[in-house]
Amino acid sequence: MKIKIASLLLFSILISCGKGYKSRESVTVEFEYVKKDSTASYRAIEIANDSTVVYAGSNGSFGVITGGKDLKLATSINTDTLVPNFRALAFHKDAAFAINIGNPAYIYKFINGAIEMTYKEEGEKVFYNSMKFFDELNGIAVGDPTENCLSILITRDGGKNWGKIPCEYLPATAEGEAAFAASNTNISIVGKEAWIATGGKKARVFHTSDMGINWEVFETPIVQGKEATGIYSIHFRNKKNGIIAGGDYTDKFGDSANKAITKDGGKTWNLIAENEAPKYVSCVQFVPKTRGKEIMAVSTNGLFYSNNAGKNWQKISDEAFYSIRFYDKNNAWVAGNGKIAKVKIN
Repeated sequence: MKIKIASLLLFSILISCGKGYKSRESVTVEFEYVKKDSTASYRAIEIANDSTVVYAGSNGSFGVITGGKDLKLATSINTDTLVPNFRALAFHKDAAFAINIGNPAYIYKFINGAIEMTYKEEGEKVFYNSMKFFDELNGIAVGDPTENCLSILITRDGGKNWGKIPCEYLPATAEGEAAFAASNTNISIVGKEAWIATGGKKARVFHTSDMGINWEVFETPIVQGKEATGIYSIHFRNKKNGIIAGGDYTDKFGDSANKAITKDGGKTWNLIAENEAPKYVSCVQFVPKTRGKEIMAVSTNGLFYSNNAGKNWQKISDEAFYSIRFYDKNNAWVAGNGKIAKVKIN
């Protein structure tokens, strides 16, 4: 009898696991706007918890929204008469960091109400796009090439100091290849691995398995060849499964190969929903705890949802946003031109 019961339990578990996650057929979204500011554009947001998001804006502003209240930690930063345009930020438990686009580039550290500059780089081609932390000590920031490789900054001490990787240790970029500062999501990190998406004349994925020591680069089928074409966003849900999306910023409703998935860690990419909406994407994210089946994408064209791993998409809102981050499958935050909102997903 014990053997039969044990066998029955094992059979039930196997059947249950085999069914996997059942996607929602469709979803609706409700927006609770917690910040509206016509003087700034917001592309850099990161979630701390269900009710708290860190943000940085184009007018040098930096803050934390928590419990529906906006704590403006820095209403406007001004360095050497420059008001930074923030499109990238990252944080760990001890501090938050923001990096501006343009020349000169500054990395600001925000800790205990104080602001410190931890990195400065000057040069005609300097333009940083995105930054993230692997853990509390190791972080990375990515920018356009100033020579013949991507600009990649690394910190090993929690952001106190940053160093730029010399081009001799990185794969060479193609002429006209760069990255986009669309939503702080042209870097994706899982454990010690990072993937960086590019665009322009080439749309490729750069990969490191050891927090920036060694690098390789993979080709993609995403539309490329012009300055505004390529990959605008990349997201891996584990070390094997990822998605890239983008398009052509100058032709947001035109047909193009602008979405692809990988199942082998980025080595190969397969197009999905080619020439179908969303035809331009500034940010794409897997919905948590849905086994990669549910995905959302945002851009100025609206908010889109897929319940079958990107094969088909539904438009669920006309609201325009640059970036989306998930707390769980039912709660997210979005940021756009002059607005940040909490999203309830039903």
